[in-house]
Amino acid sequence: MRTASQEGTFELTIASDPSEVQRIQDYIEEQLKHHEFEDRDIFSIRLALEEALVNAIKHGNQLDRTKKVHIRCAIKPDRFEVGVADEGPGFNPEEVPDPLCDENLERPCGRGLFLIRHYMTDVIYHPPGNHLTMYKLRKARGSQPYLNGTGH
Repeated sequence: MRTASQEGTFELTIASDPSEVQRIQDYIEEQLKHHEFEDRDIFSIRLALEEALVNAIKHGNQLDRTKKVHIRCAIKPDRFEVGVADEGPGFNPEEVPDPLCDENLERPCGRGLFLIRHYMTDVIYHPPGNHLTMYKLRKARGSQPYLNGTGH
């Protein structure tokens, strides 16, 4: 399901089905290309979006296809914003082990969160932890990324 409210802003809702992830990534990539985002930024957004959606489907909604994942996107002149919310109980991201610590190097947990934080400009987890908002600042052509008064 897709709803659009204004140019560059749209909402999507999907079932908790891993096969939906690539379809959503492709759709958002198409929108980013339409708004002339650079390939490098599109790559970063795609990767972070994949991790966020897989986490919502697998960990948040426990692969329960009756539960939904809600995606809200805004493509602005200076940035891309995306919110991903699942219908699970949430989690505390501070309790997820750091995948770079020696004792966690061979454990799979925490890698997705690490990649999201690495590839996006800012990531905010909203209590109770079943909703996150990610931002990717867009570089002005031939210069540094845009920054507004909020740092986003």
